[in-house]
Amino acid sequence: MVSTFQREIINIIQSIPYGKVAMYGQIAAMAGNPRAARQVVRALHTSSEKENLPWHRVINGQGKISLPLGFGYEEQRTLLESEGVQFDENDRIDFARYLWKG
Repeated sequence: MVSTFQREIINIIQSIPYGKVAMYGQIAAMAGNPRAARQVVRALHTSSEKENLPWHRVINGQGKISLPLGFGYEEQRTLLESEGVQFDENDRIDFARYLWKG
């Protein structure tokens, strides 16, 4: 059973547009609890497949992919790049250009 807060997180993630990214903490704040970034991670882990979430559009507050190399990083980067999202030489995404304002 999905809580009301988790349902709101899922709805927000589903709203992230093509070619944009959002941060874990940003999504938590939009859902009503800015201190619940880990709940966003949990929702992504448990609901991405069954809810068909654009999980790849969620990144950390440093503008980077949180998944480690060999454990999803490459897939997430490929999906973002296929949407036109560019990375700098430090593997960061420019928030001024790609951050979804919701």
